[in-house]
Order: sequence, then C-alpha cells, then structure tokens
Amino acid sequence: MSTEEKKYLRPIDRAGLEKFSEMGRSNPDRRGTNKVQTISVGQYRTLSYLTNRDPNHPAVVVDEPYHLMGENTAPAPGEVVLSALGGCLAVGITAVATWRNVKLSKLEVFLEGDIGNSAAWGAGGAEREPGQMGFQAIRVKVDIEGDATREELDDIVQHANYYSPVANTMRNPIAFEIGLKED
Repeated sequence: MSTEEKKYLRPIDRAGLEKFSEMGRSNPDRRGTNKVQTISVGQYRTLSYLTNRDPNHPAVVVDEPYHLMGENTAPAPGEVVLSALGGCLAVGITAVATWRNVKLSKLEVFLEGDIGNSAAWGAGGAEREPGQMGFQAIRVKVDIEGDATREELDDIVQHANYYSPVANTMRNPIAFEIGLKED
C-alpha cells in the first residue's frame, strides 16, 4: 500500500470565483476590454505589450520560423493563437472543476491546428478568400486527472469548452475593424 499523498494542482480561490460568477449573473451583458500594443522590431519579430495591465509585465514575443524568413526566436502567430486557446481552456477547466469541488492533479491541453499560408500574407501568393485562410481545423485533447470519474472529468472539459471565450471567438464570426491610427 502506498503512503504517498496525492499531489494536486495549486487551486484557485473558490470564494473569488463565486464573487466573479455573481458579477456575471447580475450583469450578463458586462464586458471587459483587452488592450495590446504590438511593436515590430525587425523582420517578423514583434513585441506585444498588455497596455491595460501592469506596465512591467513582460512582452509577448512573436516571430516566424526560418522557413518563413523569420529568426525562429519565438512562437509564430498561429502558435500563439493555439496557446491562447489552450490557456483559456485550462482556465475554464480549472474554474469549472473548482466550482464543482473537484480537485485536479493533472491538466494538460494538447492542440493542433491546420493552417496554410499559400497567400503569402497577401504579398504575391495565391489569391484566396478570407474563409480559405487561417485555421481550417483545430483538434484539442485534454489529459486530466482528479478526484472525479472519467465521465465527470469529461463533462467538466465539455462545459469549459462550451463557455470558453477564446474557443467561442474562434467558432463564431465577430465584428472586426482595422484602420490607420489617428494622431
């Protein structure tokens, strides 16, 4: 018989989660705004700063791999998108597990996305329509363990996916505008 104590992932504050949940129930149309400033530092390398957070927060660095003329110093934009999805799903899974009083001992999210760039970013490649570009398929597998049955853990994962802001951003059309910055 093993006397080793089961190790759990560091939990979130359940009382804080309930307070945040109550804010959503009392004002379901409430929205926040994420703000990022991205600065190109040469070739394809960019530094993105979270402008509505701590100014000392480190930049999110993005680059392209060598075969796409980048310096291969950081994740490519599509990899950052998948990272954002994986992070959002992990946050949601953690929140739902906490809400359901399930302690997690393992949570890993594996993501794959099929993306092509035959348009070469619009710089002389193939003529493409917007629906033909970007991720065409995304596959996610979750390796999760905790104090619940496999069926309960799967339900936690599915519930978190249904309510994931990033997953829903990817699944649903959103208003999008771009233009030059006014002085």
